[in-house]
Formats: sequence, C-alpha cells, structure tokens
Amino acid sequence: MFVLDTNAVIHFFKNKGQVAEHLLATAPGDIGLPAVVVYELERGVRKSTQAHDRAARLARFIAAVKILPFDGRAAGVAAGIAVALESRGEKIGLLDTLIAATAMANDAILVTHNTAEFSRIGELRIEDWHG
Repeated sequence: MFVLDTNAVIHFFKNKGQVAEHLLATAPGDIGLPAVVVYELERGVRKSTQAHDRAARLARFIAAVKILPFDGRAAGVAAGIAVALESRGEKIGLLDTLIAATAMANDAILVTHNTAEFSRIGELRIEDWHG
C-alpha cells in the first residue's frame, strides 16, 4: 500500500511531477490517506479563495481512496518515532510524526516530496513521486 503525504496530493491536483502518472497506475485500493492528511487538505481548502470548487475535487479524491485512522497502533509508533528522534537531538513536526506513524502502522510506503524530513525516520519506507 502507498500512503500519501499532503504534498503528494497537492502535487496531484496541481499536476506537478509524476504524481498523477503513479496514482493512475495504482489501484485505488492500494492508496491510503492518513486522517491527518485529510485534516491538512480540508484546512487548506477552507482557507482557499476557491473553496467550493476545491472542496468538491477533494471530496471526489477522498471518496476514491482508503482513509487511514490515527489509531492506538499508530499512536504507539508515533511515540517511538518522537523519542528516537529526540534522543538524537532531532525534531520533526507533530503532524509529520503522525503521518509517518500511520504509514508505518499500516506497513505502507509513504509517498512524499519532503524526503529530507521523513528520511530521518529509519524504519519508514518512502518514495518521491514528484520527479
């Protein structure tokens, strides 16, 4: 399964990189969207000057993929990520921690263009579909 980071979805909508090609070549059932990413996307849409059009496009996209909850297993993984990074003197954003943990808890590959941030999480498998 591939789990999409927020920037991957935005790149899909803006037709940047090769995200659309990869998504169209992947069965919808093999695409997951962390609930935290849904939050970030919904927030962005509501702040947009074109909120109505973007909300409709986002709703169609969300309906076509599997929404992955942030559950107890993901919470445990997130705590492990945070402690491991903190012990090395590194920080990562809270929402990025939750997104990574959701991917890991679902034994999935995180699709992101933010590889510098996420590559510090040793066990996390990532792919960049942008380029």
